[in-house]
Amino acid sequence: MAIKIKMADKRKKTVKKLKSKVKKKSKNIKKIKINKVEAQRQDAEIQEIQKEQRLEVQIQEIQKEQRLEEQRLEEDEKIKKREKMTLKINSLAPDFTAETSEGKLSLHAWLGDSWGILFSHPKDFTPVCTTELGALAKLKPEFEKRNVKVMGLSVDPVSDHIKWLDDIKDVCGLKPNYPIVADEKLEIAKLYNMLEDDAGATSMGRTAVDNQTVRTVYVIRPDKRIGLFLTYPMTTGRNFHEILRAIDSMRLTAKHKVATPADWKKGEDVIIVPSVTNEEAKKIYPDGWKTIKPYLRKVPDPSK
Repeated sequence: MAIKIKMADKRKKTVKKLKSKVKKKSKNIKKIKINKVEAQRQDAEIQEIQKEQRLEVQIQEIQKEQRLEEQRLEEDEKIKKREKMTLKINSLAPDFTAETSEGKLSLHAWLGDSWGILFSHPKDFTPVCTTELGALAKLKPEFEKRNVKVMGLSVDPVSDHIKWLDDIKDVCGLKPNYPIVADEKLEIAKLYNMLEDDAGATSMGRTAVDNQTVRTVYVIRPDKRIGLFLTYPMTTGRNFHEILRAIDSMRLTAKHKVATPADWKKGEDVIIVPSVTNEEAKKIYPDGWKTIKPYLRKVPDPSK
C-alpha cells in the first residue's frame, strides 16, 4: 500500500513538472509570437522610413533639375536680351512700322533697294537737334544723288513734330521734307539699343536728358544691314558732310575690292584690300599701283 502511495505521489510530481514545462513553453511561444509581431512592426517601420528616404532623394533630384532648368531659362533670357540689345555693323537693321510726320511707314518697305539714314533725337524743340534737322534738309539733294533715303526719329508724338517743323523752317530757312518717326512709346529707341527696356512706355514726363542716349545715326545698306552708326552727345551737333563722305566710301568699297584711307574724299586714291594678291591686282589694275608698304598699295579711285 505504501509503495502505491509513493508511486502516485511520484506521478503527481511528474505531472506537475510536465504541466510546469508546458506552461513555460506556452509562455515562450507567446514571447516568440510577440517578438515576431514586434519584429514585423519594426520591419514595416524600417521599410516606411526607407520609402520616405527614397522619396526624399527623388524630391531632391526633381528640385535640382528644376533649379538647373530655371538657371538655363535665366541664361537663355539673358542671351536673348543681349542679342536684342546688341546692334553692330552688319547686324540686320530691325524693321518697324510707325507713325511719322508723313504718315504711317514701315522701314524696310520704305527703303526698298535704297541706302538709308535713320537719325534719332531725344526730344522735339531741342536746340542742337533743331539745327541738325535743318542742315539735313538742305543736304537732302546730296543724299538723293547717292540713292540714300533720309528718316528722322524723335521721342515725341506726331503733333509735336508738325509744330517743330515750323520752328526749324524759321531757324534754318527750310522745312524738312523727309519723314520723322514719332517714337512716343519709346519702342524704336529700345529696339535700336538707344534706351534700356526699363525706360518706360511713354515719352510723357520724360525730358531730353532722360532720353539723351537717343542720339545715334544709323546708315543702312540696301541689304537692310547696318553699315555704320555714330552716337553723338546732346551738346555736339552732327557733321552730315562726314556722313556723306562715309557713305561715298561704303558705296565705293561695296562695289570694288578697295578701302579708303584716313580723311579720304571722293576721287582721291584708295587702298587695294590685303585679300587681293599682287597677281589678282595685276588683272584688276593693269596700269599698276603705288606700293608704300607690302600691305599698303594705292591706286586711283576706280569709280572715276
